[in-house]
Amino acid sequence: MSVPAIELDGIDKSFGSVHAVRSVSLAVEKGAITGIIGENGAGKSTLMSILYGLFRADAGEIRVDGEAVQMDGPRDAIRHGIGMVHQHFMLIDSFTVLENLVLGAERGPMLAPGLAAARAELARLSRDYGLTVDPDATIADLSVGEQQKVEILKVLFRGARILILDEPSAVLTPQETDQLFRILATLKERGVTVVLITHKLREIMAATDRVFVMRQGRMVAERLTRETNPEELAELMVGRKVRLHMEKAPPHKGEVRLRAEHLGLVDERGVVLLDDISLELRAGEIVGIAGVSGNGQTELLQVLAGIRPPSGGSLTVCGRRIDRQRPGDPAEMRDLGVAHVPEDRQRQGMVAAFRASETSILGYHALPPFSQHYLLNGPAVGAHCARLMERFDVRPRVPGLRSSSFSGGNQQKLVLAREMARNPKVLLVGQPTRGVDIGAIEFIHRELVKSRDAGCAVLVVSVELDEILSLADRILVMFAGRIVGEVEGSRADERTLGLMMAGAKAA
Repeated sequence: MSVPAIELDGIDKSFGSVHAVRSVSLAVEKGAITGIIGENGAGKSTLMSILYGLFRADAGEIRVDGEAVQMDGPRDAIRHGIGMVHQHFMLIDSFTVLENLVLGAERGPMLAPGLAAARAELARLSRDYGLTVDPDATIADLSVGEQQKVEILKVLFRGARILILDEPSAVLTPQETDQLFRILATLKERGVTVVLITHKLREIMAATDRVFVMRQGRMVAERLTRETNPEELAELMVGRKVRLHMEKAPPHKGEVRLRAEHLGLVDERGVVLLDDISLELRAGEIVGIAGVSGNGQTELLQVLAGIRPPSGGSLTVCGRRIDRQRPGDPAEMRDLGVAHVPEDRQRQGMVAAFRASETSILGYHALPPFSQHYLLNGPAVGAHCARLMERFDVRPRVPGLRSSSFSGGNQQKLVLAREMARNPKVLLVGQPTRGVDIGAIEFIHRELVKSRDAGCAVLVVSVELDEILSLADRILVMFAGRIVGEVEGSRADERTLGLMMAGAKAA
């Protein structure tokens, strides 16, 4: 066997009382795609951050191409040919692709020669790896999939031979994820070593040659991908058998809790975002909205949650009529019994700098027992957060820890816990399991069904078609800002929904 591209030997790391990585060893083969999977908080991202020099290991050794190396920072990792694409992109929105490419690698005080050389190198990389992006495009104008291409080009531009991708599909649509797989295959053909950190079993089975499994900071298994299956990997990740498909009883539908009639939304540029949307949400029912990202689902959730007033039509929520003349707002919606889990948990669901205990009461902070004489009751807030963490399995169970210090999946569970704990009449959920591991997906799906069975009217928006098929009692399909089809969940199939999502078929 040739010398591995990377060897980690006995890597150990603690953050205070949290033992994040426990004496982990692994070897990554050159020119292969290696997966590292585990639940959120299993230690996989911490392990790769140590390899990339973002953290210093408490113990253990790193070897690159057989030679022991010291990683004191990302510059050391880059010098040894290692590049990392983070889950949340490190791009400046107002800069062009080319400007982001050379940022930190300007090659002298005069930008013009460096930009010219970078443009030529970008053309070569695009040609060699099939990563075509307009060098003069502004990052803010690119899709998420195109932004990810820029991140990969950035590390290749710096000479990376080893590419680490941390949860690369957490912000991608299924179509963009498939495109990413094709890019990874091309990188492999060109001799690039790829390490894929993920918790999605479909990605592991589709893209990798070998997979390592982490659980609670330890490396618990290694498998050739062709010799394993999703069921085995799920059990190794969680430490118990996991149901990959949700089982639920038929719904017992009750009263209409929310009714939208001919809703429309036009932005300040005159672009129609929602066009004649009508729907009903009943108590005891989960309604799923399927569609390719960008077809109005985000805007629909914002209107239903009171974040944006409709331009036309009306909305009736628990007896309150809302329209352009009588708009609502998120606070009033909460008072009416509407809970909202936004699609983007980091921008709309929490404040990253707040403690977890503060995130656990956002929007409800003025209510007793959290507030006394306009001041937060710290012990009551902390105890409330601790109970939510226990019930929703948020790890680590430290209410005083900053929200930004939790993994994406645990941030999601914390936001869900906050909204679901008050037993809402209507629950609006956007992308409930985006960036969430397999064990937490099972848990979140089970909690959503529990809310339904308790009489809540639940609306789930997801770009994951499997999730919609598993959860929804009734499925609405959105395309170009309109609802183009409705199917009972028990009679839905991927082909029919896929045609509707592409605008090729209506029902």
